[in-house]
This record gives sequence, C-alpha cells and structure tokens, in this order.
Amino acid sequence: MPDQPGPKGLTHTAVMDWMTRFAATVRSVEPELTALDQKAGDGDFGANLVTGMDGVRRALDALAAGAGNGERDRRGPDAPLDAAARVFLDDVGGTSGPLFGLLFQELADALGMAADPPGTSALALGTAAGAAAIQRVGEAEVGDKTMVDALVPAARALASCEPTADPAHALHVAAVAAHRGARSTTDLRARRGRASYTGDHSRGVPDPGALAVALLFASAHAELTSLSRLPVS
Repeated sequence: MPDQPGPKGLTHTAVMDWMTRFAATVRSVEPELTALDQKAGDGDFGANLVTGMDGVRRALDALAAGAGNGERDRRGPDAPLDAAARVFLDDVGGTSGPLFGLLFQELADALGMAADPPGTSALALGTAAGAAAIQRVGEAEVGDKTMVDALVPAARALASCEPTADPAHALHVAAVAAHRGARSTTDLRARRGRASYTGDHSRGVPDPGALAVALLFASAHAELTSLSRLPVS
C-alpha cells in the first residue's frame, strides 16, 4: 500500500478529491500517453483525456459552488462521478471519451443506490457494470488491447475484496490489477479501436486507454506525476 491512506470512506468529499487528483494526474502524464498513442493510434488520446478532465474540474467547481448537476443530490458521493460522466458523454470526442463516460455513470449509479456511505461493494458493482457496458458498446473483450484489458481485472479484483473492506485498500488492489492488465497489452496486436488500423505497429506499446484506467484507480490515493508511479504491488 502507498504511504498516503487515500479515502477512508466514499463520502462526497473523498470522491471529489479522487476526481480532482485524477484530473491533475492526467495533465501530468498527458505527454507520455500522447507519445504512446502516436505509436499505436492516432495520437489524440492524451489530449482528449486532458480536455475531458479539465471539463470535469470545472464541473466539480460548479458542484462545490452549488450549481447544476440535475436531479442528483449535490452532497452525495455519486454527484462528482455523475458530473464526470456528463462531461465525457456530452463533450469529449474520440472513441474513448464516451466509454469513460459510461464507466463514470455506472460508478455514480452504484454509489447512489448504496447505503450511506457507500463502500467497497458499491465500487465493485459499479466497476463491473461499467466494464460490461463498455464491452457491450465497444464490442471488446480481454485481449483486444483496449481499456477493457485493465478494467476487467480491476472489476475482478474489487469483487474479490470483502464487501466491508476499507475502500482505500480496495481501490489500491484495483489499481494494481488494472496496471498489470495494462502492461499485458504491450505485446498484443490491437483488434478494436483506432489502434486496430495500425496492425502490427501496435505491438510493443501498452494501450494508453488501459493505462488511463489504472491511473484512475491509482489516483484515489495520490496524484501521479508519471506512468512509472503506477503501483505494482
């Protein structure tokens, strides 16, 4: 486990802080993600992710100020994730923007329906539902060299945790599993997404979307300044 404890419970403040750290992480690692996507895709993944998370930060600022976010309780732990979902579903381009929006939406729904405060069981349900939605829409399976290669292991790792486990520990376990899954894409040939058009040129490069999933879970504990800071154990 990292030295920083991360959120002790999935309170509104904890989830706001998680999304804020993820936005800062994305901005820090964007050059690395872009460099990878230039080798195996069309090179716009990092920029699109930054655009999305910059929009999320503005949405979180509005949330903190008491503006917007529709019918959801602005004080609930699901509200920041719902705000992130709306940004990615409505405003972010590329193939991965709407897919991240689906993940954020399923996480928001799971936290919103859980007991207060929601915990590891809600995280597990939301991540599994997000993975299923992305697989359904993107028609991707594990081994296709997409974000699914990190998200499915993360969902399985969360499901393996005790429902009453500390969410901070569960998120760390998910981050390790997602990072392991992302690294496993390095030698794969992409079969879905824009990287699939590059053929064997995608071999030797880990999938940026899969790495972004690992960054999402790892950012629950701290802002990451480099892909090398992703947890391995």
